[in-house]
Amino acid sequence: MTRDELLARISVDPAVCGGRPCIRGTRIWVSLLLNMMATDDLHAALAYGAQLARDRFVAWPSGPVAATASP
Repeated sequence: MTRDELLARISVDPAVCGGRPCIRGTRIWVSLLLNMMATDDLHAALAYGAQLARDRFVAWPSGPVAATASP
C-alpha cells in the first residue's frame, strides 16, 4: 500500500469519538493502538495468538487431492 492509501484508512470526524483519529469504519482510536504497542499488552496478545496457532492441529491429506467435477 502507498502512504496515501494507508492514511486513507484513518478517519477524523467530529461526530465520532469526539474527533479523535480512528481506524476508518471503527471507533478504535489511533492513540489507543499506539499506546498498546508501547506496552507489554501487545506482546502478550501476540504470544497468546501464537500459542493458539501452535496448539491447533489441522489434518491434511498426505496424497494428491483429486479434482471433483462440478454438477
